[in-house]
Amino acid sequence: GPVLFAFVSPPPSGFSWGAGGSAYQTEGAWNVDGKGMSIWDAFAHKKGKIFLNDTGDFSCEGYHKVKDDISLMKDMNLKHYRFSISWPRILPTGIKNENINEKGIRYYDDLINKLLENKITPIVTLYHWDLPQILEEKYRGWQNASMVNLFNDFANLCFERFGNRVRHWITFNNPWVMEGYETGEHAPGLKLRGVGAYKAAHHIIKAHAKVWHTYDTQWRNKQKGLVGISLSGDWGEPVDISNQRDIEAAERYVQFYMGWFATPLFNGDYPQVMKDYIGRKSAQQGLGASRLPVFTAQEKSYIRGTCDFLGIGHFTTRYITQKNYPSGRGNSYFTDRDLAELVDPRWPDPGSEWLYSVPWGFRRLLNFVKKQYGNPMIYVTENGVSEKMMCTDLCDDWRMQYFKDYINEMLKAIKDGVNIKAYTAWSLLDKFEWDEGYSERFGLYYVDFRDKNKPRYPKASVQYYKSIISSNGFPNQRELESWKGKAIETCSSSNQLLAAGKSNTSHYSEELGGAKTKTNCYFIQSLTGILFVLPLQLEDCPRKIRNLQES
Repeated sequence: GPVLFAFVSPPPSGFSWGAGGSAYQTEGAWNVDGKGMSIWDAFAHKKGKIFLNDTGDFSCEGYHKVKDDISLMKDMNLKHYRFSISWPRILPTGIKNENINEKGIRYYDDLINKLLENKITPIVTLYHWDLPQILEEKYRGWQNASMVNLFNDFANLCFERFGNRVRHWITFNNPWVMEGYETGEHAPGLKLRGVGAYKAAHHIIKAHAKVWHTYDTQWRNKQKGLVGISLSGDWGEPVDISNQRDIEAAERYVQFYMGWFATPLFNGDYPQVMKDYIGRKSAQQGLGASRLPVFTAQEKSYIRGTCDFLGIGHFTTRYITQKNYPSGRGNSYFTDRDLAELVDPRWPDPGSEWLYSVPWGFRRLLNFVKKQYGNPMIYVTENGVSEKMMCTDLCDDWRMQYFKDYINEMLKAIKDGVNIKAYTAWSLLDKFEWDEGYSERFGLYYVDFRDKNKPRYPKASVQYYKSIISSNGFPNQRELESWKGKAIETCSSSNQLLAAGKSNTSHYSEELGGAKTKTNCYFIQSLTGILFVLPLQLEDCPRKIRNLQES
């Protein structure tokens, strides 16, 4: 039978367990205390951009709930909390010498100080997608090279004001800019196919390097901190491991995804495969130069080695096969890669249509990073799972299962010698999920968005993750089962509390009587053209679409 669980020794003693969130997704207070507009404020206010036309105007009201939220973290024994600073909250016009908003600075001061009072380490992201709107209007945002210096000024201000207490800085969160500049699904909503995303990424990489050098030369000796980046990395596994073209396509998938940013920062230039493919397709399209910008020799040496640690946000895996796109079909990042992404219909997909639970892909990705980039220090900056529920159920057994399986694979990677220092559950709270609005919930804590006070209720996974933290990993199977039992007890009573609080607003309230809740909930299944469900004949392919529960 399948190996249900291979218990692995716990991580080393200095290992840090935490949770995260980001400014636009959780703070609310979009126009309070002098904050300027961000591109996400502007984008979400346009009709038809966000599911049900929701916005992050109020979100979780995190801006007004610092104390409450830190007591939730304290209760879970979190060792760190990852949050982001809203650039327009402290620089409303985006430009340092125009106007510094001291009220915005005070908010982050307060957050940092309260975290430290509670012995929770702040891990601070400088850019989690919320560019000041004025910079988008005046300069075309990341399409313009002047962002490099403006972002560096903003970062330098943060080091100056917060750096005496913050030791862990992330310049950019998942700068994979496809949705903002290629498909237009995210702010700023541009469809500059085959060009805009490469250009934006080029400026982001230079901005990251500049900020790293600023920290290195001006602040490191005094503040003794680290500056890294957080990259999104899904794993790509060849559909047919005996087929060289599939093997190369899967490698290409990872290089075009995480490698696009990681390879320049560790090795000084874009992955060779990106230069080859985009260059060749640009030439076939009759363009005089590649659509992928070029770093000068001087820039290469300037950007190489500008990562004190690599943050990794990882959620899922795809099977990859070779697929040729003729260059006549117009350009896009997606056709530049010459590959198709597939999923196995047997993989669990509790929530987002893109998020299948494939734990073994996590260990493979972590080992790939170790080999590819010379075993850098790794912080897992995001890992978790969402649900798309038509009703409320706080007994999130699928999330407990996801955490158990993914954390176990991370522990195996540590055993393989991968240098992982921290794990960040994504996310502390349900929050605004970009173009999905509030229809997807990643939180350990449920937030009732219909109540203007945005009360938080613990899901079962809170109790479960707390047990993982206090044991620094997993003790044994029997104990794990008892954790789960305890967690389910807690969530059943929370379900009743929540039902009582919502009896006026929810037509599901009478269904929320505790244990039988689950059967009355149903998942929203949304099908999009992005994923091709695996064709049946793949059943015959080598490895029988892999024994998914390998140890």
